[in-house]
Amino acid sequence: MDTAAKLEIHELLSRAAYALDEQDLDMLGACFAADAEFHMQIAGQPPIAPFLGLDAIMGLMRNSIATQTDKRRHVVSNIFFASGGEAEAQVVSNLTLFGTENGAIRLISKALYRDRVVRRDGRWVLATRRIELDLPY
Repeated sequence: MDTAAKLEIHELLSRAAYALDEQDLDMLGACFAADAEFHMQIAGQPPIAPFLGLDAIMGLMRNSIATQTDKRRHVVSNIFFASGGEAEAQVVSNLTLFGTENGAIRLISKALYRDRVVRRDGRWVLATRRIELDLPY
């Protein structure tokens, strides 16, 4: 996998985090493939049933945003490529989720992302996102 592709994937992960923080659902939706899957596990709890397809994923995101009273910041870090090719890659990264409300910043949760990204129509998109949360958000 060449450096340009890795940089495009870094940009994809950052764009998805930014879109969530800014509640830009169009930008966020463009980060996922139409047939994407979203899997969620919260430490110590059974896995949540997967969200299959873009509509289901965006429903989860809309519902999550609707419950927020704070300003969120998703900080994605320690990105590395577990495997990579010209059209698909496995990417692992850390998430640190902060919220600001009433003049105070708090750590909401930490998580591990395990993403499968694919190149479709000349751009990289999230095909499978697995999030392993240390705490509920």
